[in-house]
Formats: sequence, C-alpha cells, structure tokens
Amino acid sequence: MVDVSEKAISHRKATARSIVILPPAVLDKLIDGDIQTKKGSVFQTAIIAGIMASKKTGDLIPLCHPLGLENCKINIQVNEQKEIVIDCTTSITAKTGIEMEALVGASIAALTIYDMCKALSHDIVIKETKLMEKTGGKNDFKRA
Repeated sequence: MVDVSEKAISHRKATARSIVILPPAVLDKLIDGDIQTKKGSVFQTAIIAGIMASKKTGDLIPLCHPLGLENCKINIQVNEQKEIVIDCTTSITAKTGIEMEALVGASIAALTIYDMCKALSHDIVIKETKLMEKTGGKNDFKRA
C-alpha cells in the first residue's frame, strides 16, 4: 500500500465509463429508458450494483486504500450507435484518489447488465472500461 500520510487532503473526483453492446433482440426490449427482465429492472439494478461495488473497492483490489465515498452517481444511457454507456462519478475529500472506485462502479454496473440480460442472449459484449477524467491530487486528467 502506498503511504499517503504526508499527502495533502484535497477534493477528488473521478468519472469512469463502461460500454456494453447488446444484440438487437435485447435492445428491442428497451422501453422508457430501461429493460425489464424476469429479474427486474436492468438499469436500476446495475446502478445499485455499481454504487455498492464502488463502496467496496478497497476490499476487492489488493493494496487499494479503503475509502468512505462522499458521493457516487451512475448514469446509464443509450448512445447513437445503440451502445449502453455507463458513467460512474465518485468524489471524496481525502489524501488519495478515487478513480479506482469509479472504474469498479462502472465495471460492476456493466457486469450486472450482462447478468440481467444473459437469459435473453449471450451475445453481449462489454466493449471497454476507461477513466474519463479525474481532478484533485497531483495531476488532473481529462480524456479527449
């Protein structure tokens, strides 16, 4: 674990994105911005799972500091290419960064969408997960 005892406390915020590609048979089930399956609301369940996972990041990733999140928001939308775009934004005032929490939240939300939709099709692809931006700490970052 990295020693952060000498670091200054600052407000830190990070946004990560995961993209899920659903086949047309699953996308056809999209009604009013969500998909309903026998398990329930896909996107609402994915949001809850992503937030819960973000809060557990320190337990999941070795050497990652356990952090008490101050905020975690997950937004799920369908883009023009008919891909499911999951944005997870986390924030905290602390000595260490929050980007792993955002990445874990977006990743678990994507995996939850897979799990909720796999009865409809296994032709689901989690295309990518990436950090979009972070502020606070030594360096800020913003993906072009």
